[in-house]
Amino acid sequence: MRRAVFFNLARIGMPVGAVTSIAHRISGVLLALGIPFSIYLLALSLRDPSSYARAQNLLAEPMIKAGAIVFVWALTHHLLAGVRHLLSDIDLGSRLPVARRSAWAVNGAGLAVALLAAGVLLGVEA
Repeated sequence: MRRAVFFNLARIGMPVGAVTSIAHRISGVLLALGIPFSIYLLALSLRDPSSYARAQNLLAEPMIKAGAIVFVWALTHHLLAGVRHLLSDIDLGSRLPVARRSAWAVNGAGLAVALLAAGVLLGVEA
């Protein structure tokens, strides 16, 4: 009888395109979970001045700020990775060297926008 093989996921070197693709799926799930809360906050902020103040107080909470930063990353990454996938579907940028560069660009841009959002959200005190 053969023993089951344990795969150490930390030792598997995944190509950057695979990481981008997996992150695209994760960002889609995060968007699906975060959009209802975003709509709630928007509706709350538009109701009346006291509700707007309540929405501001919610957005001042550290966990909500962290969630907003993650949501900004998810939105940016999902948009850019989606455009990358659409372009590769019409055979633009599907050659391996270009595909690797575009995957790095998507990952870097998503991270850069998330860091910019973190700077804005954490740098401004209410």
